[in-house]
Amino acid sequence: MGVSFVSMENARENLNTEQKGKDFEQIRDEARNKWNKDLSKIEVEGGTDDQKTVFYTALYHTLLHPNILQDVNGQYPTLETGEVKTMREGNRYTVFSLWDTYRNVHQLLTLVYPNRQKDMVKTMIDMYREHGWLPKWELYGRETYTMEGDPSIPVIVDTWLKGLRGYDINTAYEAMRKGATTPGPQNLLRPDNDDYLSLGYVPLREQYDNSVSHALEYYIADNALSRLATALGKKADAQQFYKRSLGYRHYYSKEYGTFRPILPNGKFYSPFNPKQGENFEPSPGFHEGNAWNYTFYVPHDVMGLAKLMGGQKNFVEKLQTVFDKELYDPANEPDIAYPHLFSYFKGDEWRTQKELHRLMAKYFKNAPDGIPGNDDTGTMSAWLVFNMMGFYPDCPGEPAYTLSSPVFNRVTIHLDKEQWGRNELIIETKCQQPSDIYINRITLGNKLFKGYRVSHEDLLKGGKLMFELKGSH
Repeated sequence: MGVSFVSMENARENLNTEQKGKDFEQIRDEARNKWNKDLSKIEVEGGTDDQKTVFYTALYHTLLHPNILQDVNGQYPTLETGEVKTMREGNRYTVFSLWDTYRNVHQLLTLVYPNRQKDMVKTMIDMYREHGWLPKWELYGRETYTMEGDPSIPVIVDTWLKGLRGYDINTAYEAMRKGATTPGPQNLLRPDNDDYLSLGYVPLREQYDNSVSHALEYYIADNALSRLATALGKKADAQQFYKRSLGYRHYYSKEYGTFRPILPNGKFYSPFNPKQGENFEPSPGFHEGNAWNYTFYVPHDVMGLAKLMGGQKNFVEKLQTVFDKELYDPANEPDIAYPHLFSYFKGDEWRTQKELHRLMAKYFKNAPDGIPGNDDTGTMSAWLVFNMMGFYPDCPGEPAYTLSSPVFNRVTIHLDKEQWGRNELIIETKCQQPSDIYINRITLGNKLFKGYRVSHEDLLKGGKLMFELKGSH
């Protein structure tokens, strides 16, 4: 079968170029060899056979999308215009499910498959040149505008701040700034930007307008944009976007201890049930979730949110309640980084380790229904890949990871030396028995490492991350 998004002639040319003269066994073997090469970029040792199967299945899932759009002759359809252009170098990518993948898939690609990620960022910038806006949820040359937020920003910022270059960051910044500052409703990325810019939040103007979810996504995007503005020496922009990113405070209701929709008159929505929205039922202000799934979704200001809630003790107790009362949704994005938040607080880091191992064992199995729901173009799987290895990028746009206890005895990530300056990153675990999941000691590059968050740069400089585990916290 030949497929093209340009023409029937191109589909035939693709078929003849890629498969002519080959039988089924040859094509199957070529595919197997290509996948084996990709999956072998990360080698794991130890753990059970089921854990290895689950890990490599998840890694396979993360590599399915975004996928290559151009034909063998380089032709592809531009975003929304219908024009046909030709790639001269690199690849043109498609299927940018960014509301999902900005959280972890692109961070994994940046680390392990940097050349692909570089081409994906180039593609996103080219889409801006073609369409006038960065992609939101692009699908085969069309913009679906599915979900909310401004998710290209944290992807590009995260990639740049980690040191991956080879694309026009100034045009990218121009595109990001346009999305962040253009008034609505002509703003295709932030249609409610008028309210956001004037009030610092998005009020609930229709019962199911996802207003709180929209604003929380804008805060994360603006925080990432502030980081890039700082890196590019744009101080005024940096201050402006950082200040905006703290607007989440408007939504905090002391009465309920959660975020709560705000009406156009400035008062909280009432009557309010923070659990409304479970199991994807409609919920005022929240998209595909409820107030509990979104209230801790401020990855760029965890300590500020804790202060709002009355300090570490109250924050940790409330967050633990989310897991103890099964208010956590493992099958949707807003709360998937919740387990990592415990690690921001001295003395409570063990809770991250406990919850992650419990969640991984409960929801990811070597079985036909072995993932908790829609994989969202690899996002749930990327969550698993990172956490089985012992680190996770819980704040999109910040070049850092939260550390937790790995599932395997040894993980070897084969790196692109030209990009990262070394051939491999090794993660080792020392423990007496598999049930030892609590971190006793961490060393990075043979030096004692204090804390549970590590920058991307320091992790790669160290080259070897060692966890010594114990059976109780």
